[in-house]
Amino acid sequence: MTTWISTTATATAAPGARPSAAARPVRWAADAVTALREGARLRLDYSARSLWRVDRTIEGIRREEAPYAAVETVLRGFGAYAGEVIVRETGGEWWAGGGDHWVRTPDGRLWDPIDEARRCYAGDGSLRLLCREATTSP
Repeated sequence: MTTWISTTATATAAPGARPSAAARPVRWAADAVTALREGARLRLDYSARSLWRVDRTIEGIRREEAPYAAVETVLRGFGAYAGEVIVRETGGEWWAGGGDHWVRTPDGRLWDPIDEARRCYAGDGSLRLLCREATTSP
């Protein structure tokens, strides 16, 4: 059974404080932003538009045929970045359970951007399209 940990801030939280379930994915996203800025000289601004660059970067890594084990952490960071874009675009929240992290949008839908980054690497996914779907009403 999965235990859900909502990341909704409570009334007692400091203004602007992020819930604990958001801590890891927010850090992973920040690490991805830093790595792309320093390594590839790409700037990410947490906009939905920036996910096109992330999809292209994952595609380039896939074409280089890097072993999954070598890029697993990078993919996790890209997925967390996409999740953070969705959170910011929709007012959603991070949820965690069993070591996994999801984004819950205000309409109640759950999204797994970290798994979507893995699917992108396998050639069967798009963080940009995931964000587009998450930001449109069902």
